[in-house]
Amino acid sequence: MAKIQMRVPLVEMDGDEMTRVIWRMIKDELICPFVDLKSEYYDLGLKHRDETDDQVTVEATQATERYGVAVKCATITPNTARMSEYHLKHMYKSPNGTIRSMLNGTVFRAPILVSGIKPIVSCWKKPITLARHAYGDIYRNVEMQIPAPGKVELVYTAADGKQVSKLVHDFDAPGIVQGIHNTDSSISDFAHMCFDYALETRQDVWFAAKDTISKTYDERFKALFQQIFDAEYKSRFEKSQIHYFYMLIDDAVARVMRSEGGFIWACKNYDGDVMSDMVSSAFGSLAMMTSVLVSPKKCWEYEAAHGTVQKHYYKFLRGEPTSTNSVATIFAWTGALRKRGELDDLPELIDFAGRLEKSTLETIADGQMTGDLVRITTHPHPTKLTTEQFIHAIATRLM
Repeated sequence: MAKIQMRVPLVEMDGDEMTRVIWRMIKDELICPFVDLKSEYYDLGLKHRDETDDQVTVEATQATERYGVAVKCATITPNTARMSEYHLKHMYKSPNGTIRSMLNGTVFRAPILVSGIKPIVSCWKKPITLARHAYGDIYRNVEMQIPAPGKVELVYTAADGKQVSKLVHDFDAPGIVQGIHNTDSSISDFAHMCFDYALETRQDVWFAAKDTISKTYDERFKALFQQIFDAEYKSRFEKSQIHYFYMLIDDAVARVMRSEGGFIWACKNYDGDVMSDMVSSAFGSLAMMTSVLVSPKKCWEYEAAHGTVQKHYYKFLRGEPTSTNSVATIFAWTGALRKRGELDDLPELIDFAGRLEKSTLETIADGQMTGDLVRITTHPHPTKLTTEQFIHAIATRLM
């Protein structure tokens, strides 16, 4: 059968460890036999990022702006242990943080529901979509270790040279300090994308922050969201019979645990990072969640919302069998291929993305799954497959 043709490349960002191994398997068995894949390849593996002083991440992001669609493998954000393990020149920032800052987008994450895997929270009946602001906060922080007693101040110097300062802390002993920032334009873009996505999917929006404690920083998020909603979206929401709510983050967590799901939970950057892991785990597995960065620059970057599966990678290197769930990475590829098909008017490519997702979910529903799902499935007779066997089982259904 002739392969499906592509006209415009997508940006392919390779990654690290076990997800890098899976990346190649997915391409070899699930995509390239069926699609004449056109991609502009960037190696975001930690070794190559170190060799390029992380310039490769910048170049991959610039390519995403040019082509409009990217798919990204999971990557390592190094800590002190990784510095030693990989003999790095620098402790590089998160590549995801770099990409998100340059594209100034919003990350939308939603659990992948499948027969035989029930949410741990029994009242959840519909997916909960996490909308994570993807700019600033601790991901663009400036940190300092304070070696001895002294004052730390926050200083703003205006363009005309005038200064305003506030005391952060008067240290009487060693300590630590960090500064974070955000911009009105990025917060406003975040609000617009959340409200637009809500109208597109006909879901309520819950926005949660902590303005009772962060009376300037989080209050600014709250105020801009409300201003934009009242000015541009209130009547459209009423017409669509959906709603917008603001609530404190701790109140939101309690309400989410009692809800049926079926709404968009908008969170600041760090809150969205943590809460998306909680939601995906409670729905079944970190490897059972879609993730797409939507940028106001009219580009989309699809990825798996989990790490590089380090323990499995070490087993793989020792020649031991692994049973690593590849669903989120498969859905990253299908999301990117579907979007490429939509932008380029390629119905065959759109249809292929749907068939690959259907084959993946049917494989699990029939009881063939990786170890993480075997432990939680309600299927009466599940079969635990290795990493390779699971991907091969999906490929068999695609033939």
